[in-house]
Amino acid sequence: MSTKVKCPKCKKEVLWENNKWRPFCSERCKMIDLGTWAKEDYCISDDSDHVTIDKGNLDQEDIV
Repeated sequence: MSTKVKCPKCKKEVLWENNKWRPFCSERCKMIDLGTWAKEDYCISDDSDHVTIDKGNLDQEDIV
């Protein structure tokens, strides 16, 4: 039985195996998605802006 997934862009159902563009259905959908990331319409939240570190209490091994 072949695994089918929905293209994240157009929602078309496509086969996962041997799909050159997976998880997308085509190069077109892949490039549209890449363009959306490039325009920064998508973003991954970064909670580090909300973290305060008191550097005076850090040991040398705690610093990454």
